[in-house]
Amino acid sequence: MISIKENHPVLLNMKISYLNIFILFIIGCKQPSQKAEEKIVNSKTTTIEVLDYSELAHHLEKQNDTTYVINFWATWCKPCVEELPAFEKMHAEIGSKKQKLLLVSLDFPNQIEKQLIPFIKKRNLQPEVIVLSDPDTNTWIPKVSPEWSGAIPATLVYNKNKKLFFEESFDYNKLQNTLKQF
Repeated sequence: MISIKENHPVLLNMKISYLNIFILFIIGCKQPSQKAEEKIVNSKTTTIEVLDYSELAHHLEKQNDTTYVINFWATWCKPCVEELPAFEKMHAEIGSKKQKLLLVSLDFPNQIEKQLIPFIKKRNLQPEVIVLSDPDTNTWIPKVSPEWSGAIPATLVYNKNKKLFFEESFDYNKLQNTLKQF
């Protein structure tokens, strides 16, 4: 049987090596904090703003006479993609109505340039698209709506007098009927 004392140089070197590996792992995993003005992804004709929840919050709390439609979606979510034409049609018909549409993508940050921007270009999406990149979902999901389980598609419709939340897909008729309530 081999016995190594705690102060033995081999054991100390192993402890130091494991500690160094752990520290490098932690440093490597840490994402730098970025504000919206620092995190904008540009691709020739498409610019995407990447926000954390604190930067998105003001979009969810405006108190004026405009009705806001905030749709949470992702390119990898089939029901989200299937409902996009309803939102695109709504956006095209806004005209002088006091309505605003915001598409909040929950695509992963490393997929913005490879997946999201090509998707936007291919579909020629006209509504404003931003990316919500905030890993603390347990904190911000209930702030959007206490009713939200976190599933997508999800849509928040509100104005200064009323707020409705939907954790379901929309078609154009359902979207129009919802907007008539405002």
